[in-house]
Amino acid sequence: MTDEEQVDEVESEDSLKVSIKCVSTKTTAFIISLSVFLVAFLDQWTKYLIVTSLTLGEQIEIIPGFFNLTLAYNPGAAFGMMADLPDGTRQLVLAGVTLLALCVVFYFLAKDYYHDVVAQSALGLILGGALGNIIDRVRIGVVVDFLDVYLKNYHWPSFNVADSAICIGVGILVFRKPASRARHD
Repeated sequence: MTDEEQVDEVESEDSLKVSIKCVSTKTTAFIISLSVFLVAFLDQWTKYLIVTSLTLGEQIEIIPGFFNLTLAYNPGAAFGMMADLPDGTRQLVLAGVTLLALCVVFYFLAKDYYHDVVAQSALGLILGGALGNIIDRVRIGVVVDFLDVYLKNYHWPSFNVADSAICIGVGILVFRKPASRARHD
């Protein structure tokens, strides 16, 4: 093989790598965007149905002794944390935590999950859940919760579709082996 042929082969390989990377970037953006949109839409739609159907504290028993739909407004973070802080302080802390969470998501995306469709979907669940709750905070100043899981007199703090998506996304990432590490094993 001549030097000229080697240069052409290298250029072809580099071109192929660049085009594959561009397709992967588009696919990644599509997967994450679709996940974010579906989660945020489903979250807002279910909250709309609950807010227009129930009054504050009203319950609809779904599975007796285990699961109700109950309208609740959460001014704090997950599980009502920080609900007792003054409004300005709480909003500032929640905005900071949200920004930090977004940075962590994008760090993981760039570092370990660039070619991992399942992990990209998990990141989309997290971002979609965050967006669903942010929409509530901006629109009405609190987050609408309505899923009430309980056993006898013990009630888990109420939550919503966005919270569920965030927990599922985090769970997937915790138990998922990043693609970059899997290739080296």
